[in-house]
Amino acid sequence: MKRARAKRRTVTKSPARTRGRTRVVAKAVDVSELRRLRRQLERVGKDASPPRWNADPDEVRRSVAQLVLTLVEFIRRLLERQAIRRMESGTLTARQTEDVGRALMQLEATIREMAGLFGIPVEDLNLDLGPAGKLM
Repeated sequence: MKRARAKRRTVTKSPARTRGRTRVVAKAVDVSELRRLRRQLERVGKDASPPRWNADPDEVRRSVAQLVLTLVEFIRRLLERQAIRRMESGTLTARQTEDVGRALMQLEATIREMAGLFGIPVEDLNLDLGPAGKLM
């Protein structure tokens, strides 16, 4: 199937059965758009090397602290979302809402303080899960 525009291609797939008349037609894509996406993927692949655990004995404490603080921050965010859902559904009293809010704020401050003690920027309290993306 030829298109009127020379720079556009249509990808068609026929099913394995030859008797069926069903054909799957994908959206026509500009060749220039495909080239742009390929360059972007190549650039991301070169620039992004996955963070690795630093086995340097002087950095072990910092690496373990970063992992532990990341997990605690993840759990804190989960608890915060749960508290918001419970508050919006009306299952928490005003006093409970206040207590949970205060506790979550103190936990966040403690995480930031401990990250500062180890020289870990708060933005680094996240895990790169590769193809799945960032943890948070």
